Amino acid sequence: MSLTGECFCGDVTYRIDGILTDARSCHCSRCRKAFSAQASAYALVEHDEFSWTSGEQLLTAYVGEQGFGLQFCSKCGSTLCGVFDGRIHGVTLGCVNGNPEIEIGQHIFVGSKATWEILPDGITAYEEGPFPTS
Repeated sequence: MSLTGECFCGDVTYRIDGILTDARSCHCSRCRKAFSAQASAYALVEHDEFSWTSGEQLLTAYVGEQGFGLQFCSKCGSTLCGVFDGRIHGVTLGCVNGNPEIEIGQHIFVGSKATWEILPDGITAYEEGPFPTS
C-alpha cells in the first residue's frame, strides 16, 4: 500500500510505503494549540516507510524537552508529522491524501478537552492516556 500527503499550499509532499497504525485523537490543551482544532488526528507510521517527495527544505520543527515534536510547512503552517528523537513517528491524518483506510481508535486526554467540545457516544476514550500510571 502506498499513501501520499501534502501541506495546505502543496509545496511539501510525502509518500508512505506501508500502512498507518494506532490512529488516535488527543484532546489535551497542547494538541488543541498545535493543531488549531478541538483535538489532533494522528496515526503512527514506520519511519523507514516514510519519505519526503518535495519541499523538505520548507519544513520547520518544534521539538519539546522529551524529544517529541512536530514538523510544519514554513510557508502555509500545516502540521504534517510528528517526530521522536529526530525520526518520523506519525502523520497528521488531515494532510493524508485519499482514504488512508484507518479509523480513529481512541480518544486520549479527554479529561482536559475544551469545555465547548461534545464527544460522541460510543467512542473509546481515556481521561489521560491508555498507558499505566505509576
